[in-house]
Amino acid sequence: MTETIQPPVAAAQMLIRRPAAEVFDAFVDPAVITRFWFSKGSARLEAGRRVRWDWEMYGVSAEIEVVAVEENRRILIEWNGPDNPSFVEWTFEPRGENRTFVTVRNWGFRGDPDAVVAEALDSTGGFSFLLAGLKAFLEHGIELNLVADHAPDSLVEGWESRPAP
Repeated sequence: MTETIQPPVAAAQMLIRRPAAEVFDAFVDPAVITRFWFSKGSARLEAGRRVRWDWEMYGVSAEIEVVAVEENRRILIEWNGPDNPSFVEWTFEPRGENRTFVTVRNWGFRGDPDAVVAEALDSTGGFSFLLAGLKAFLEHGIELNLVADHAPDSLVEGWESRPAP
C-alpha cells in the first residue's frame, strides 16, 4: 500500500480584539497594512486587481493577483508568480462584537520536497509575525517592527526600522 503524502500548508491564526470590519480593512488598505507588514502597497485589495507589495527594507517586492475578496470575511491572493506562485487566504471570523479570529493559510508551494517544506516553514513563521504585528498595532497602537527586525543583517543599506513610539 502506498501512502499519499499531502503537500504542506503554512498556517497561522490569532484572535484580534477588534471588530471584523476593522481587522479586514487593515489587510485591504495599504495605508494600514504598511504599519505592520510590508513598507509600500500599490493599491487596495479588490477582486481581479493586480497589486504590488514592497518590502523596501530588504529590496524585494511581490506581485499580487487578488483572486477573491468577501467583505469582512475572506481574502484570497496568488503571489510570487509566475516563477513560484502560491495561494494565501485570510479568513476573518467574528467572535462577538469586538473580537475577530484571523486565520492565514498559504499553499501550492513548488519544487523538490525539501524546498517545499522549507518554504512552508518560513511562510508559517512569517505569517505568525504578521498576525502578532497586526494584534499589537490594532489593539495597542504599537508598531513592533517585526519584519525589519527579524533579519537586520539583510536590510538594505541605509534602511532603518521605524523608531519605537
